[in-house]
Amino acid sequence: MQTACHKPHLKKRLVFSDDLFRTKRILSESGADTVCESSLCPNLNECFSRRHATFMILGRSCTRSCGFCSVAKKSPGPVDPGESEKILAAVEGLDLKYVIITSVTRDDLADGGAGQFAKTVCTIKRRLKDAIVEVLVPDFNGIRQSVETVLGSGPDVFGHNIETAKRLYPAVRRGADYDRSLGLLRIAKSSGPGRITKSGIILGLGESREEVLNTIEDIRSTGCDMLTIGQYMRPAMDNIAVSKFYELSSFAEFKDIAIGLGFKSVSAGPFVRSSYFAEEDYIRLSLKGETR
Repeated sequence: MQTACHKPHLKKRLVFSDDLFRTKRILSESGADTVCESSLCPNLNECFSRRHATFMILGRSCTRSCGFCSVAKKSPGPVDPGESEKILAAVEGLDLKYVIITSVTRDDLADGGAGQFAKTVCTIKRRLKDAIVEVLVPDFNGIRQSVETVLGSGPDVFGHNIETAKRLYPAVRRGADYDRSLGLLRIAKSSGPGRITKSGIILGLGESREEVLNTIEDIRSTGCDMLTIGQYMRPAMDNIAVSKFYELSSFAEFKDIAIGLGFKSVSAGPFVRSSYFAEEDYIRLSLKGETR
């Protein structure tokens, strides 16, 4: 197990601004949940100070027990029928043009929560015609109909994170299946011309360099367009310990390799997460003429 104490590139400067507190106030007043807060994200202060937030639907409790995640693991309550309106209120209050929606995993629901994803996307797009919406979905237990339900609501980017190497799934992503997750990305990519798909991995969970490269190749094999590569940072003591802190040179190497494999957008760095500067990644993609 490594320590980050003597690695300057792993130190995050805390940002406090009027916009930070304004963002927190708007989120609190709307009643919308964010994964930023639930996952104890190291980028929270920075993103909130930019008036950015990633919304989390389907409650605050997850039916899975991923070893790297700090979201509550317990029996979830009923789905909130007013959740999409709460998120819309927050989106309008923050004047967001790019909206990211993710969720806890809800294995207790027949559709895995796909209907709530679709409802939320439609609620936003119905009111805000020019809004760009990115979804980051769970695996829906591999149910094609659930994927199609989400896609039918018209998200601009469909994301599902592979997170780590196949060998580590039993310890890191209990209840998930590596091949099932890759299949989800394939279903989304094959759903129509121009569909933008996105995935992400986090490093430092015990993977080897070869496993990192194999995982990147496997993700690309689905036709995935966008990739994020970040450093795992232990959110709480009951989460998996960090096995390795990667140097900046490693992130640069993995990024170059991913671009060489054909990814159209790759973000890599210690603090990179799926939603970290996601709008900028999308804009760069659109400038290349790759978006719909």
